[in-house]
Amino acid sequence: MSHESRRLWTWPLALGVLSASGLLSALVSDDWGDVWSWVALGVPVLLIAWHSWRPRRAR
Repeated sequence: MSHESRRLWTWPLALGVLSASGLLSALVSDDWGDVWSWVALGVPVLLIAWHSWRPRRAR
């Protein structure tokens, strides 16, 4: 895997794994799993919101 493709796919893969662990945790566990599922599913939503509302840089 080249450096450019690794740089491109690192964050999407990390957010996918985080989301999948949050969904799985919400389905199979209680108490700490509920807290983890809220965090794991909330982080991608917050990152998307932050990136969509911030002003764009001129290139």
